[in-house]
Amino acid sequence: QVQLVESGGGLVQAGGSLRLSCKASESIYFSLYLMGWYRQAPGKQRELVATISAGGADKNYADSVKGRFTISRDNNKKTVYLDMNSLKPEDTAVYYCHLRRGPNDYWGQGTQVTVSS
Repeated sequence: QVQLVESGGGLVQAGGSLRLSCKASESIYFSLYLMGWYRQAPGKQRELVATISAGGADKNYADSVKGRFTISRDNNKKTVYLDMNSLKPEDTAVYYCHLRRGPNDYWGQGTQVTVSS
């Protein structure tokens, strides 16, 4: 069973920064899988924020976060990160990390990010 645990959310003023972390359970070959960060704001659908390839070389971002957010991973620690800079109130959401293994999608429990204006 894959378990993903996010941390690092919180309350920050507009223009501030946060670093989110997502650690995977020890039972998986973490380095084989593409990882992603998603977010869901109140009343809105969950949306993709960023993805990173298994080896870390390929990264993709939603247009809304390009130039402000950076996704990275440490395969030895089985952890994926999301560095968020120049935060805006519209970045307020619950942030989830995601892993797909075969036909199955795995999600963390989510971490709340609130950006005040």
